[in-house]
Amino acid sequence: MIATLIILLVSAILFVTGKVRSDLVAICALLALLLCQILNPAEALAGFSNTTVIMMIGLFIVGGGIFQTGLAKMIGSKVMALAGNSELRLFLLVMIVTSAIGMFVSNTGTVALMLPIVVSMASTAGISPRRLLMPLAFASSMGGMMTLIGTPANLIVSDTLASAGYEPLGFFSFLPVGIVTLVVGVLFLLPATKMLTPKGKTKEGKKENKSLKELVSEYGVTENLFRVHIKDHESKAIGQTVVDLDIYREYGVNVLELRRSSGPNRFVRTVNQQLASPDLVLKQNDVLYLSGDLEMITKFTEDYSLRLLDNRTDEIDGSSANASLDFFDIGVAEILIMPSSSMINRTIIEAGFRSKFNVNVLGIRRKKDYILKDLGEVKMHDGDVLLVQGAWKDIARMKKESENWVVLGEPLHEAAKVTLDYKAPIAAAIMIGMVVMMVVESIPVAPVTSVLLAAILMVITGCVRSVEAAYKTINWQTIVLFAAMLPMSTALEKTGVSEMIADGIVAGLGTSGPLLLLAGIYAATSVMTIFISNTVTAVLMAPIALQCAMQIGVSPVPFMFAVAVAASMCFASPFSTPPNALVMPAGQYTFMDYVKVGLPLQILMGVVMVFVLPLIFPF
Repeated sequence: MIATLIILLVSAILFVTGKVRSDLVAICALLALLLCQILNPAEALAGFSNTTVIMMIGLFIVGGGIFQTGLAKMIGSKVMALAGNSELRLFLLVMIVTSAIGMFVSNTGTVALMLPIVVSMASTAGISPRRLLMPLAFASSMGGMMTLIGTPANLIVSDTLASAGYEPLGFFSFLPVGIVTLVVGVLFLLPATKMLTPKGKTKEGKKENKSLKELVSEYGVTENLFRVHIKDHESKAIGQTVVDLDIYREYGVNVLELRRSSGPNRFVRTVNQQLASPDLVLKQNDVLYLSGDLEMITKFTEDYSLRLLDNRTDEIDGSSANASLDFFDIGVAEILIMPSSSMINRTIIEAGFRSKFNVNVLGIRRKKDYILKDLGEVKMHDGDVLLVQGAWKDIARMKKESENWVVLGEPLHEAAKVTLDYKAPIAAAIMIGMVVMMVVESIPVAPVTSVLLAAILMVITGCVRSVEAAYKTINWQTIVLFAAMLPMSTALEKTGVSEMIADGIVAGLGTSGPLLLLAGIYAATSVMTIFISNTVTAVLMAPIALQCAMQIGVSPVPFMFAVAVAASMCFASPFSTPPNALVMPAGQYTFMDYVKVGLPLQILMGVVMVFVLPLIFPF
């Protein structure tokens, strides 16, 4: 018992000081428990096979798919637009929309998504972002209280109940509690945030990198961009490849890309964006993006019974009517020709950009001039900058030819920032399907299975770019921290520490009734969360709360909810939760700002919850 207490105390001190990574502290604590023979290897490593840990991994991937398809940003932006210039409406929408997204996405990811939207909306409405960013962070935590998957603390208390033989909590068991936290938060923060007076205007940083849209606009590529639709089923283009048609040699026209509708029906239809590779066979309803002289493009469409689209015609149901280059699967980048390059005095055709790297050259910047026409016959000069278009991986592959050119920027980094908007309907369908399987009890699928299925579908359907990208969406530090600390609760129970602490709390508060005992559990958890990660706090306090309830013979459910709420509703410090830390620099907050606004809210939330939880979940 003494060894367990020492390991727990040292771990807590290291967590509080923050001088050692939290996941490393957790692993060292796990090793100490093994070396002291408090736990055997099976017990110590059980956390890494825990269903809650596996579910958390899957949820990270699902959340990554929601972000990478732009689904969350799309929903958030449209709803936020309802606010107009009203500060009250904007505040309420920030709270409601953020908490709604936080029901299904991690609070850190929710804030990362909403932060630029809120700053933009505040600027448009002439409101200081300081009035909105702290409520944004707090609302993300309140939203997490509304569903089982909202925060790790919710999953932890549900798992603790299930392990003790009680009925596990349902997907929306937390919803009434979450709604109460949101109402309390809105009523308190609406007047309280007036204390966050602006500190003066911030200076905008100089914009160093051009966006992809700006890059294309700079070269004037869209001025000679046309769309051609293979609508007629008798068109001679159907069944042929771009090479078969020999469009460039016959008409002097470049085929930049092809867009093809896919999907079983019009409600989930998406668009595949492809480079016009030599072996790509054209099909009916394909849309070709062409660059060249309008007269020759018109002749091409007449020869092959094609339809030239204007800017008022949708190419595919639900798509934009404007001819513009999008950057989903295909991107653009600039490459600078080096003085020692073997490409100098060679034409674009001779250089074989299409055959060697599967990229198109859209334009050439030569000093202050831009060359856009008859590019195939243009000879490259030292210092020329070429605007190339292709799959992101192919552009990244060009970086290996460093003796010939320098790829300006980081293509794969740019690709990671591009949202796959056309996949948003698929991501939405997957997310809805996951939630339905978890909510509807008649569907014989375990929650962890639903999450894993959704995660795999996100990868297979391309909502997450690749398996590697899926791995990058996972916060491994959180996973390792959680999995390594779970056995600590086993050690506390095995050595009798949990029972001893529970005995102490019950002896001090139990005789006064379950309500005061509940208040004690909530207060202890709330104070611990100020200094220790809410995940670790929930892991440590959940078994203690369970023991306390069992000792006085009442239902452990309200006590477990007290742990979950207290662990998540920590607002008194910028370092208590990741969302609080995320908004700190953007809002130019000080530590005292959190104390002035967050600490009273945290205390108020505790008082309300102590009286509300027994009403929702009777003793």
